[in-house]
Amino acid sequence: MKKISFILIVLGFVTTSAQAKDYQINKIASGLGIVWGMDFVSENEIIFTQRSGEVGLVNLQSKKVSYLEGTAKVLNEGQGGMLDVLAYKNWLYFTYAKEVPGGSATVLARAKNKNNQITDWEDILITKSVNENTHHYGSRVVTDGQYLYVSIGDRGVRENAQDLTNHFGKILRLNLDGSVPKDNPFVGEIKALGEIWSYGHRNPQGLAWDKQTQKLWAIEHGPRGGDEINLIKKGANYGWPVISYGKEYWGPFSVGEGTHKVGMEQPIKYYVPSIAPSDLVVYQGNEFKSWDDDLLTGALRAKHINKISLDSSLKKPSEERFLTSLKQRIRALLIDKTGRIYFSTDQGDIFMIKNKNTKITSKNPQ
Repeated sequence: MKKISFILIVLGFVTTSAQAKDYQINKIASGLGIVWGMDFVSENEIIFTQRSGEVGLVNLQSKKVSYLEGTAKVLNEGQGGMLDVLAYKNWLYFTYAKEVPGGSATVLARAKNKNNQITDWEDILITKSVNENTHHYGSRVVTDGQYLYVSIGDRGVRENAQDLTNHFGKILRLNLDGSVPKDNPFVGEIKALGEIWSYGHRNPQGLAWDKQTQKLWAIEHGPRGGDEINLIKKGANYGWPVISYGKEYWGPFSVGEGTHKVGMEQPIKYYVPSIAPSDLVVYQGNEFKSWDDDLLTGALRAKHINKISLDSSLKKPSEERFLTSLKQRIRALLIDKTGRIYFSTDQGDIFMIKNKNTKITSKNPQ
């Protein structure tokens, strides 16, 4: 069992949080490979994806891990593989990288689990994001209770993020069966795809729906600097690659035309240098009550969980970093009904964060 060490970044100075003694982590499972996505299928069971293509279940009481059979074949190359999972209304929704003519694409699928056997698998959207690269697939899937939102990366071809005739660098909004909602912003436009909800994204690997405020949040990778947290609005353009706070990989030069342009949205927060963000969740729960409505994201390169507190104007976000002492790439995040936090790492572990002073019961297991 480890205590969490907290770091607070204030005006360039690093200080240790006085609350570190109140938190601890428990390991739930290990040896799982890169656990890319997680969701609850019951109060005591998490479904998870491994980027290599497997889909598993971990029981939070017994800590037993089992695997489901019958999943689709994935392209497990580069950043591709089995990506996110969402359990909703007796369906399991998956995003994954699929080999198709011309290369590979990010795909949204749904299926059911019957006695640890995947059934009724259906690719409900093979996105128009096909190329021969094996990076920048996105891809998270979340629901607001009525619609699905799916994030798609630019697949390494920057200019495609501004082109509404494809799905590269977009966040999509779909009905639960994969069809296009009639009130999507570009429905009926000849030179635009109806699935698009927002565009101008680079590689959004975090997506979160805030039930309290009815807001959609996304976090995406910048190039060298310029990771962004964005409040996603209907039909909005988030600027990539025309504007960015990042630099070119090949030299100390700004990407595109600068950091601002009329008609393009500004991020709520950006990171320089990059933390290489992964998943994104909105915290709500009694375990850490003072964190309500804060955003949590994993950091791959910087190896920590990043907590963002927002004021009512969304103009002055404050940042806290913790789990730096674990020194693992944080990949997926999940919050249970009590507010305990579950996270996976690229080392193949799943952990749970709890308040040190909270007792664990059979209905609220470690």
